[in-house]
Amino acid sequence: MDQRIPDQDTLKKEIAAWQEKRNALAQPMEWRFTNEDARIKLKKLYPTLKE
Repeated sequence: MDQRIPDQDTLKKEIAAWQEKRNALAQPMEWRFTNEDARIKLKKLYPTLKE
């Protein structure tokens, strides 16, 4: 952004406008790593299931 946001209401409006524009593009997210890599890197956050 090239300006300061004066108050919270203006910030919410700016975010909503950005979000609408972004959603209109309908572009998929480009993830930096795969599900498998995430499970390795974030192992402590994933529960282990015992059968």
